[in-house]
Amino acid sequence: MLLVIAYSRAARGSLRNVHRAHEGSVVRRFGRVALFEATELGAFLALRLREKHPGEVQLSRVEPFNEFDAVPERVREAAHAYERRADPNVPYAKFAVGTDHPAPEELADREL
Repeated sequence: MLLVIAYSRAARGSLRNVHRAHEGSVVRRFGRVALFEATELGAFLALRLREKHPGEVQLSRVEPFNEFDAVPERVREAAHAYERRADPNVPYAKFAVGTDHPAPEELADREL
């Protein structure tokens, strides 16, 4: 998929117009951000927006996030356990102390 971010009011307006005219090529739009299909038409529309609004439109290629392929099991288990904690007001750092779950610092230091 292609991620399109429109930074100016004019670029946001153009993004909105592209979405209306080419709904099949726009997977999802969130105000100033849209995901376009990774097709030549999607690329054409994204490049057209960047040409029309130079410096006001950012383009990136993204891929769907597969948590089972990209995330270690210990991280998925920690998220699962944390969301089922008895006290919803306990922050994760405190929750992880004394368990096998990774500390927040450990999570922050490791790339996926």
